[in-house]
Amino acid sequence: MALVVQKYGGSSVADAACIKRVAQRIVATKKAGNDVVVIVSAMGDTTDELLELAEQVSPLPPGRELDMLLTAGERISMALLAMAIANLGSEARSFTGSQAGVITDSTHGKARIIDVTPSRIREALDNGQIAIVAGFQGVSQDTKDITTLGRGGSDTTAVALAAALGADVCEIYTDVDGIFTADPRIVPTARRIPKISYEETLEMAACGAKILHLRCVEYARRFNLPIHVRSSFSTKEGTWVVADPYNEGSEMEQPIISGVAHDRSEAKITVVGVPDKVGEAAAIFKTLADAEINIDMIVQNVSAAATGRTDISFTLPTADSHTALAALKKIQEAVGFESLQYDDQIGKVSLIGAGMRSHPGVTATFFSALANAGVNIEMISTSEIRISVIVAQGDVDAAVAAAHKAFDLDADQVEAVVYGGTGR
Repeated sequence: MALVVQKYGGSSVADAACIKRVAQRIVATKKAGNDVVVIVSAMGDTTDELLELAEQVSPLPPGRELDMLLTAGERISMALLAMAIANLGSEARSFTGSQAGVITDSTHGKARIIDVTPSRIREALDNGQIAIVAGFQGVSQDTKDITTLGRGGSDTTAVALAAALGADVCEIYTDVDGIFTADPRIVPTARRIPKISYEETLEMAACGAKILHLRCVEYARRFNLPIHVRSSFSTKEGTWVVADPYNEGSEMEQPIISGVAHDRSEAKITVVGVPDKVGEAAAIFKTLADAEINIDMIVQNVSAAATGRTDISFTLPTADSHTALAALKKIQEAVGFESLQYDDQIGKVSLIGAGMRSHPGVTATFFSALANAGVNIEMISTSEIRISVIVAQGDVDAAVAAAHKAFDLDADQVEAVVYGGTGR
C-alpha cells in the first residue's frame, strides 16, 4: 500500500462538475489500495474575487483579517470535495491548514512553514478515511492566528504534508499535462518534459513558469520527494520532478536546454546618479532588504569619469515597486543620488537547462535568436544553468517563440493542450 498525496489547483475544482470529476479520481486512487491525502486550492478565481472584494471595502486591509478572508476559499473547496467523495460511497474528512498541523511564522500574506504535525491526518488515514486539507494556509506558532502562504501556497502545503507523512509521491494536478518546454499558451508546439531535475525546476519556477510554486520545489528537493505534475482533465503521464532524471539507469539523454520560461510580473527601477563611493550601493540595497523586498537582476553602469556618478538598475516584483520607490525616496538625500526611474512595461525571458554547463555557444545562439526576432535586450543575468534577459513587455511572446525554435524544442506533433484555467 502506498501513501499518495494529491494537490488540485483552482481550475481542477472550478465548479461542481469539476469537483465531482476530481472526487472520482480520488476514490479510484483509494480503491486501488492507496492511502490518500488531498490538498485543494480555492475554486476557480475565488481568491482573486475575495481580494477585489477586500479592496472595495478597504484600500489597505489589515493582514490578519485579509488572511481570515482568503482562507475561506479553500475551506469551501475542501468541504464540497468531501461531500462529493461521500456521495460516491467513500469516507472523507476535511481539515483546515491549522487542523492539519501546518505551523507557520507570523508573517501574514506570505508566511513560511516552520513545522508540520499531521497527527489528525494520520488518525484519519488509520481509520481508512481520505483526508482533505485546505491548501495555502496554516496557523502562526506565536500568535495562533490563521496565516496564508502566498499565492501558489497550496503546492507548498502539499509537499510539506507529503514530506511529514513520508508519502511515496506528491501528485500536483493542474490544467496541462505536465511541465512543458515553454508555456503552451504562447508556444502551441511546446513539448512535454518526461523527467526534470529539482535544480532545473527551481530555475523555471523562479523565472516565471507558473506550473509549480518555488517554495514547493525547494521543500521537495530538501526531502528528496518525487513530484508528479499531471492534468486532472486527462489520464496521461505527466512530468516527474526528481533528484537525478539523467542517471545511468535512465533511458533519457540529458538535453542542452530543458525549457524557456517567462515572467511579466516584474518591474525595473533605476537609481540615477549614485555617487561612486564605497557603501552607497550597500545603503540602497539594505534599505530594500529592510522593506522585505526581493531583488532579482542588478546592473550597475561604469562610473562616468566627469561626474564620479553611476546608475544602478534592478528588477523586482511589480507588486513591491511602490514600497521600494517610497523607501528609496526616504534615503535620497542621505545617499545623494539624483533621481529614480521606473518601468513596469518589461518582461523576463529565461533559458534553462543543466546541459548548458558542458555545451559552449548557448549564449550566442540565444542572443542571435532574439536579434533575428528584432528583440532588444535591456538587462542580462546568468547562473550555471540559466540565462535570463529583460526585454520590452510587448516582445516577450516573440522572444519565447524565437528561443524555443532556436534550440529545437518544438514537439514533432502538436502535443500541448491547455484544458482550462490559468495553469495553476
